[in-house]
Amino acid sequence: MSETPPQSPRHRIPERQVRAAHTATTVTVYQAYSPALGLPAARDGRFPAAWKRERMTWIKPSFLWMMYRCGWAAKADQETVLAVEISREGFDGALAQACLSHYVPGVHADREAWKATLSRSPVRVQWDPERDPHLNPLPHRSLQLGLSGPASRAYADEWTVSIRDVTPLAREIHGLLRAGDTAAARALLPVETPYPAGPLPHLGA
Repeated sequence: MSETPPQSPRHRIPERQVRAAHTATTVTVYQAYSPALGLPAARDGRFPAAWKRERMTWIKPSFLWMMYRCGWAAKADQETVLAVEISREGFDGALAQACLSHYVPGVHADREAWKATLSRSPVRVQWDPERDPHLNPLPHRSLQLGLSGPASRAYADEWTVSIRDVTPLAREIHGLLRAGDTAAARALLPVETPYPAGPLPHLGA
């Protein structure tokens, strides 16, 4: 059961809202890789040549959604969790040209219009349920941003400012949760606040 208390209408988090750790110039997103890819990336602060730039890659501004996806760095080939700091210019540009990964009436004029936009865009968006520290789903959703083609290459080689291995942090938080100390675990979570992306009607937000 989710431990998040009910919110008053005034403080209710919008169903679709971009939240992230961000500065005036950067946004932090998370990915998980095998140690063979993740450790060199963190060591060098950039993705190695073995990182396949032609494939779609999904980035996640939510630390807890990343923990849900990688099982607290326990799933195969996801044992190394990276915090990737990218430029806001790159992130904003990706959001501007993104298309929802599925057809949504009211957002798209019709299914054919959505298919046409999807075929042109190298960026996909999914809104998946946000997670609490115990990885239970919450009523509001978290952004998942899929980058392919030129967007994937730009992410790896132009937007990336720094890459940190946050696997030890993930394991420490998970250990506290398993020990029943949710308050201490929460205190270690990265601070993610609403990102000033403005209205994103083409993404249903």
